[in-house]
Amino acid sequence: MIMSIIHRVTGLALYAGTLLLAWWLIATASGPAAYACLQSFTASWIGRLIEIGFTWSLLHHAFSGLRYLVWDTGHGFGVEARERLTQAALIAGVVATAALWIGFYLIGAGR
Repeated sequence: MIMSIIHRVTGLALYAGTLLLAWWLIATASGPAAYACLQSFTASWIGRLIEIGFTWSLLHHAFSGLRYLVWDTGHGFGVEARERLTQAALIAGVVATAALWIGFYLIGAGR
């Protein structure tokens, strides 16, 4: 039940997060001053926290969606299978987010 609620909340977060994408596109098209403003926000701790949260929301929502896809095939409804799928979606979202951001920092894109 909690995972179903989290799946829906992450979907809402993704919807709200598209405002960040719109801001990025508008800032890019508006010129260097607008882009510098965006860069200063995303480089701040709150901006970085929002970016990491958005990344987790996207990846968790995707992995949770795969869980629903398995259920659509008629599999994974047993108590043990359901718990394993739930744990796998949670762990995969966290691990994928961490791996992605560590990768960003290693190549210098996260600075």
